Amino acid sequence: MRQPPFISRRLTAAAAVLVVGAGAAACGPQESKGDSPGASGTPHKGGTLTVLNSAPQEDFDPARLYTSGGGNIPSLVFRTLTTRNREDGAAGAKVVPDLATDLGTPSKNATVWTYTLKDGLKYEDGSRITSADIKYGIERSFAAELSGGAPYLRDWLIGGADYQGPYKDKKGLDSIETPDEKTIVFHLDKPEGEFPYLATQTQTTPVPKAKDEGTKYEQHPLSSGPYRVVKNEGDGERLVLERNTHWSAATDEERKAYPDRIVVRSGLASAVINQRLSASRGTDAAAVTTDTNLGPAELAKVTGDKDLAARVGTGHFGYTNYIAFNPKVKPFDNPKVRQAISYAIDRSSVVNAAGGSSLAEPATTFLPDQKSFGHTPYDHFPAGRTGNASKAKELLEEAGYAKGLTVTLTHDNEKNFATSPEIATAIQEALKKAGITVKLRGLEDNDYSDTVYNVKSEPGFFLGGWGADWPSGGPFFAPIFDGRQIVKAGYNFNSAQLNDASVNKEIDEINKLTDLGAAAKRWGALDKKVGEQALTVPLFHPVYKRLYGKSVKNIVISDWTGVLDVSQVAVK
Repeated sequence: MRQPPFISRRLTAAAAVLVVGAGAAACGPQESKGDSPGASGTPHKGGTLTVLNSAPQEDFDPARLYTSGGGNIPSLVFRTLTTRNREDGAAGAKVVPDLATDLGTPSKNATVWTYTLKDGLKYEDGSRITSADIKYGIERSFAAELSGGAPYLRDWLIGGADYQGPYKDKKGLDSIETPDEKTIVFHLDKPEGEFPYLATQTQTTPVPKAKDEGTKYEQHPLSSGPYRVVKNEGDGERLVLERNTHWSAATDEERKAYPDRIVVRSGLASAVINQRLSASRGTDAAAVTTDTNLGPAELAKVTGDKDLAARVGTGHFGYTNYIAFNPKVKPFDNPKVRQAISYAIDRSSVVNAAGGSSLAEPATTFLPDQKSFGHTPYDHFPAGRTGNASKAKELLEEAGYAKGLTVTLTHDNEKNFATSPEIATAIQEALKKAGITVKLRGLEDNDYSDTVYNVKSEPGFFLGGWGADWPSGGPFFAPIFDGRQIVKAGYNFNSAQLNDASVNKEIDEINKLTDLGAAAKRWGALDKKVGEQALTVPLFHPVYKRLYGKSVKNIVISDWTGVLDVSQVAVK
């Protein structure tokens, strides 16, 4: 699961929250670039870019990072087989070649993918990058001591489920072949048409076996990108990057690498970050943030200041906040009850509780409203802007609850504008108009995650959210609705515990498609079909509003990440 783009490592879906103040996780921005003099003008090389963040860039090892598209800060150091297209808006949701010459050549049934490396690829020490290095980089990500990365390679590669990494099994994975120094071949246990997206994960970063230091590698990973690590303090709390002189722009069409030096300072309070970016004094004039949003109050102040307003980047990321039902729990086993709640929802009040229309957009589909996801507009239970209480009452009567109904809504106590008390209260007030009394059950953050994403303790009615590991329907839709992904002993995200043979079959058929556009249309159609069952109530998609310093130029915010791309900015 992809995080909102302020978190570089994988957490549970319950921890994926819109934070005022961390995929990653989410739509086409209509106002991506800032309009200030700092954002316009011809960008030039030179200077120092400062990144002011709340969360440290922990586990700075390509094996341990859970990023999509290569990440933001990580992609300055780690190149991957493919990467995200570094352009504004919808164009930035495309996958493009990076170390590889193309997006890969699939076999007829998409179970074998072959990649050829570009010429002239080098590490920071001048040595050549080979296909064997990419194979080894992937294999070390299977080691228990380097866990934390995306699970897909373990799930997709033949033999991946049992492989323990090169420290225990020196033979390596037979399902990854390197017939020569420029060719790498992957053998999958089932068709996967979206493998080019997976190849953007940092696990495909090359790592030469001779330079691997296990858990210590993160202190000075060998750079394949435009910058090298010269300092890593406090487990990523302070990072200093300088130019990799052996990186060649001729082999890299995506990263601009304008600044000479990049300094990442983390562990800062959100208010402090926004204050520093607002004042934009000294080195902060050439500063950005990759994980700190403007909150409702801060945004109101910024909106009233023309100069500050021109220094706000707006982005969208593939993420949906929703109400989750567990049909195993009464009365949510009755479809008419779920439909009644769907009709009763007042999305205007929910959006206001999420920070207002500048920070949240109402949703009626589970898939985010981006083309790359295959978004197909539908509203099976039209509630208008403020809810349809009369239709909800009608359905409740049909369900046998003519005198009303009392239910409990579980939410997170964290003030996160997503699964928090504010959202829960907005829902409580809307459902009251339809004769539904909602009792609120707030849990502390860790307890909330452990409770709602466990089959044994999952409540019947709770707030959830889901983000995309990459901008397509596959990793967004399948974990929530594929019955074969129900986890009975661990974190389970299929809250409805849906195990529909026709849905599972269609997921398999879509996964065979290597035409990503055709696949997207099928994901959208499947979303519309499943949406009729009212297994979730989509509420809103978050919008990211972030300040940047007055000397920062070349603002690029793609629909893949929703945040400013540090590989594109200039400060001089």
